[in-house]
Amino acid sequence: MTLFVMDTKTLQKSFGMRCKELRAGLGCSQEQFANLIEMDRSYYANIEVGRRNVSLSNLKKIADGFQISIAELMRGVS
Repeated sequence: MTLFVMDTKTLQKSFGMRCKELRAGLGCSQEQFANLIEMDRSYYANIEVGRRNVSLSNLKKIADGFQISIAELMRGVS
């Protein structure tokens, strides 16, 4: 069995870029999206730039905000 280990910082940055891409597709600012999902704007901004390791509960909030599944949210994150 092969185990794939991904660098945490790389994963955080990739996830942040995915969130930014999806948010831009909605046409809303970081502040608007953070308000929508009831998250502090600065915390959300740090997610987008890869400075935060996102908890499962926040992952769910973000996916719900984009009205997609967590699996879809994670698509392309590597």
